[in-house]
Amino acid sequence: MTKYLYNEEAVANLRLNDTSILDPLVDFESARAAHLNKEHGKKDKRMTIGEAVDTYVKDGDIITDGGFSYVRTPHQAFNEVIRQGKKNLQMIGAPNTNQSFFIFYGSVGYSHNSYTGAEMRGIDKNYDRLLKAERVKILSEWSHGGIAQGFKAAQLGTPGLFSKQMLGSDIVRYNPYLKVIQNPLKADKDPVVFVPALYPDVAIIHCHAADKYGNAYIYGPAVNDLAVAAAARKLIITAEEIVPENDIRYNKQGQIIPFFYADAVVEMPFGAVPGNMPGYYYWSRQWWEKILRFGGVSDENMKALLDEWIMGTKDQFEFVDKLGGAKWIAEARRQTKAAEGDNEDIDFSYEEFTLKHDSGLYY
Repeated sequence: MTKYLYNEEAVANLRLNDTSILDPLVDFESARAAHLNKEHGKKDKRMTIGEAVDTYVKDGDIITDGGFSYVRTPHQAFNEVIRQGKKNLQMIGAPNTNQSFFIFYGSVGYSHNSYTGAEMRGIDKNYDRLLKAERVKILSEWSHGGIAQGFKAAQLGTPGLFSKQMLGSDIVRYNPYLKVIQNPLKADKDPVVFVPALYPDVAIIHCHAADKYGNAYIYGPAVNDLAVAAAARKLIITAEEIVPENDIRYNKQGQIIPFFYADAVVEMPFGAVPGNMPGYYYWSRQWWEKILRFGGVSDENMKALLDEWIMGTKDQFEFVDKLGGAKWIAEARRQTKAAEGDNEDIDFSYEEFTLKHDSGLYY
């Protein structure tokens, strides 16, 4: 078994008594073995989201997501992980606002932490509250770019890379994986950060289209997803639609995840709801305002919302019905097209949710 030499200052600052919990995220040997054991032939990998989560998400796994914050994030797949009662998960992502839903239900016990917020909607106070209540333990602190570089190193097959990321902050003092060293090519003082390759156990990536083998198409920025697909030991692809292989091969111009990374393929229209799916539907601004502004006040408020929206729905279709059904679909499609310059004469104003005003609308 490989022994790792972690950043001792960070281990002390985070009060980590047993550093073996850190090992799987940087264990190249087991990640390589997992990839060698994958099915490399063309195999029909289609299954339901329930089957995919039951088969490939195990208690204690390190899980990560795709997309970014509320954009093309596999929210509905995450809801299934929570409904199945998975436990003791570690979670890494940039940002990690979605972690708080898992932590609330006891699914995630360990956090590789980055930014906790939803842009102009504010900071995720639920995450803060759960952290202070010791319902989650932070194992490492990251910047967005730092996590991205760790995944990229894994994709490239390198042990890690040298970076200037995070040098100007205290992050390196709270991340056991990072080491500050002298640039080996310079005689003058030139500190760099060694960022190791990162290998999550399981990634769930929501895409615009996929074929039955796992070739998956992303319209728009892939963010970290191409690197994550290569880094993860197990990969679940969820897609707005399943299309023939030839459609992926000849008609899709954009980012493609190759089939040999995928372990499961799930047809999941509206899989990113209540987030944004570029070209398909806009995010529900009121829903996120309600979660952050109302749910952030107390555990009681958050439980009421999450029980209604996660435990109170069995799939994405029931979730969409609660958002407004066909009316929400029509408005969300018009809004995302307009945001991308493909639709004109649309009014983006809406009834904002505040603690003093709830219109009951989600579009």
